[in-house]
Amino acid sequence: MKPVHSAILAAGVALSSLLAGGAAEAKDLIAIITPSFDNPFYKAEADGAKARAEALGYDTLVLSHDDDDTKQNQLVDSVVARGAKAIILDNAGSDTSVAPVQNAKKAGVPSFLIDREINASGVAVAQIVSNNYQGAQLGAGEFVKQMGEKGNYVELTGRDADTNAHIRSKGYHDVIDDYPDMKMLASQSANWSQPEAFTKMEAMLQAHPDLKGVIAGNDTMAMGAQAALTAAKRPDVIVVGFDGSNDVRDQIKAGTIKATVLQPAFRQAQIAVEQADQYLKTKSTGQPEKQLMDCVLITKTNADALETFQLKP
Repeated sequence: MKPVHSAILAAGVALSSLLAGGAAEAKDLIAIITPSFDNPFYKAEADGAKARAEALGYDTLVLSHDDDDTKQNQLVDSVVARGAKAIILDNAGSDTSVAPVQNAKKAGVPSFLIDREINASGVAVAQIVSNNYQGAQLGAGEFVKQMGEKGNYVELTGRDADTNAHIRSKGYHDVIDDYPDMKMLASQSANWSQPEAFTKMEAMLQAHPDLKGVIAGNDTMAMGAQAALTAAKRPDVIVVGFDGSNDVRDQIKAGTIKATVLQPAFRQAQIAVEQADQYLKTKSTGQPEKQLMDCVLITKTNADALETFQLKP
């Protein structure tokens, strides 16, 4: 079946155009809503979900809420009005996303969440997320190893409204804090943003010229931090990220970033679509609502096998 939308729609699509003609048949439509496609992690989610849904015979509508709660609510309302049969959602906030998912459920449209949980159970059909705590412990263990179990470091955390930011930070500290010679000089949120991480890293370098390491809550912040370190001619500073992006893979191979933690974004999104398909056909996924997928440490030893948030066989 030829998809109605062959490319990801721009983030700024007006709601009126979402409701315009040329829509897919309602029985065929799966809506996929994620944060900004500028982040390769979220683009991989969207691409994975879209490819799997179309392989299963659905038409797709792929949209971005850009981590804006209001926009997310409008998009969920719009795809419900379009007659979507299911929603694949990487949500904009663990608390603020409960209401739109609940509203979709009341309208008879089931939601399948990926990457980020919401602070409610029984609202979404599935919440399929990476085991962020397990992954953070892997990353922290490698960070400590790369630091030689001692030295001053800083932490870049994600959006405060995102549960994953807190889980990853806790996972990091539950490992690092066991090493008395590891001293955290500062912890600041860069909101998952590469430009913001660059700015924050510049300021932290000025405030703490003796820092020896940076542990970041995601790869885009790790990239921003590394760019600032490169500009400051500080190749001695250890950087570790989290996500498993191709950009950080390349930096690991070059030796500028030491490690990251792969969370399988592409496959996670595909599983969500497969469960949506099964649920639409049988009213059951056969799985519990909350499902964890383990993460994998990526270093120079296995970086060559990493491609678009997947490990090649």
